[in-house]
Formats: sequence, structure tokens, C-alpha cells
Amino acid sequence: MATYLEKEKKQEIFEKYGKSNADTGSPESQVALFSYRIAHLTNHLKSNKKDYSTQRSLLKLVGKRRRLLDYLKKNDIERYRNIIKALNLRK
Repeated sequence: MATYLEKEKKQEIFEKYGKSNADTGSPESQVALFSYRIAHLTNHLKSNKKDYSTQRSLLKLVGKRRRLLDYLKKNDIERYRNIIKALNLRK
């Protein structure tokens, strides 16, 4: 059974937005991973409107991403601006 987030896809995200493909802890790589998962769950909810557990998971992920972005904005505004631009996020 194939999952939507393969190991290779995760490494690709970390390599693109983190410092390396092993950089799983930096805020930028975490935000990028959360954004990918949020897009997937949003797509799922479009066809499964009554899937409330997925809806709750989506809201929790959005909150986690928001808190990480707030942290970046407070501590390093330049990194915050770069990740917002790279992921096409807006406030």
C-alpha cells in the first residue's frame, strides 16, 4: 500500500527547503512539510466533506505551521520572508 508521503518525497522537501536532506528540524523544512501535508488533506476533504477526523487533523496542522511561522517572524524576519515567498504563503 502506497502512502501519500513517501520517504523520498520527505527527503526532497527537506533538501529543497532545509539546509540538507537530513535537516528535518529547521523551521523552514518543518513549515514546508506541513504545507505539503495541508495541501494533501485539503484535497482529501474536497471529496470527503464529512470526514471530521481529517478536518480536525488539518486544523491542528495549520495551527502548528502558524506557530512555527510566528516563531520565525519573531526571531529571524529574513528567513520568515524567504520561506513565505518560496511556498507562496501569505498572511
